[in-house]
Amino acid sequence: MSPDKRKALGIIVAPAEPRALKGLISAPGEVRLDAYRTLEVTPRITAQVIGRHARLGDRVEQGQRLVTLSSVEMADAQGELIEADREWQRVRRLGRKAVSEKRYIAAQVARQLAWARVRAYGMSEAQIRALLQKGDATQATGRFDLFSTLPGRVIRDDFRLGEVVEPGRILFEVSDDRVVWVEAQLEPDQAARVRVGMPARISPDGESWLEGKVIRKHHRLDEETRTLAVRIEIMNPEERVHPGEYVDVLIEADDGLARVAVPEAAVVLMQGAPTVFRVEGDELHPVPVETGITRGGWTEIRVGLAPGDPVVVQGAFFLKSLLLKSQMGEGHAH
Repeated sequence: MSPDKRKALGIIVAPAEPRALKGLISAPGEVRLDAYRTLEVTPRITAQVIGRHARLGDRVEQGQRLVTLSSVEMADAQGELIEADREWQRVRRLGRKAVSEKRYIAAQVARQLAWARVRAYGMSEAQIRALLQKGDATQATGRFDLFSTLPGRVIRDDFRLGEVVEPGRILFEVSDDRVVWVEAQLEPDQAARVRVGMPARISPDGESWLEGKVIRKHHRLDEETRTLAVRIEIMNPEERVHPGEYVDVLIEADDGLARVAVPEAAVVLMQGAPTVFRVEGDELHPVPVETGITRGGWTEIRVGLAPGDPVVVQGAFFLKSLLLKSQMGEGHAH
């Protein structure tokens, strides 16, 4: 059968080629917060809560004010900064020629240390500049705000107005849940086929799916379940899944081995044996083969073909029909 005739009949020929066959690994998974997109808002000093500016469930932007605190320690630090700034401004106006080098450097260092102290206590750069612009010691009230340093949703707000909170107490937790992690638990032989970057998808109900990719493989076996965890990053723009939720996970994986393979449609059954049509010039020869795994629409050929052998990848079933007819004396196949 000439190439032109094959083309007219819709028969397509391509070489058998080594390829890593991909398949789907199914596993249970749990939705978790993306730790890299999650923020805990805590005071660094003992303070009293005097103002709330966000609530549980609110979506907040980067730089948005969340809570106002008041602290005796902060008031002392603010007062020291105002005084140190005044002295520094006086010395700087006089200039190095009018004051001693020792006084000049001492004033400069004192201001820097006072600035660093209020910054370390929790005031932002903008708040500090606003305080110094007023330049009045009566402004050293000890009030300061805590802000969100990333966009996200408030998933925790554990405090009451008027409450005195200690350093490290979590007042707010903010997480950008438009991107979440899913921890999938895999059998060791499954995990061996998975690599970082492989496509994955998850479903909370077995019907609708969210796309993602593998971003990490754990290397410690869970002693109780004897499974290995794989972390998947999932885009969740509509917030369809939430931390703590259990989901079905499918990972498109391979074992990294290159196998001689052909499209699944290239293999037909003839007399009960898997068969492909190998092309030699203008002739098409049915060749019995031994098949292996089939994944992602490709079938492994263990015996019967060599890499590069041209085979019919579309139209094999049609050729099988022609061959059967010719064997019954109803026609000829070339």
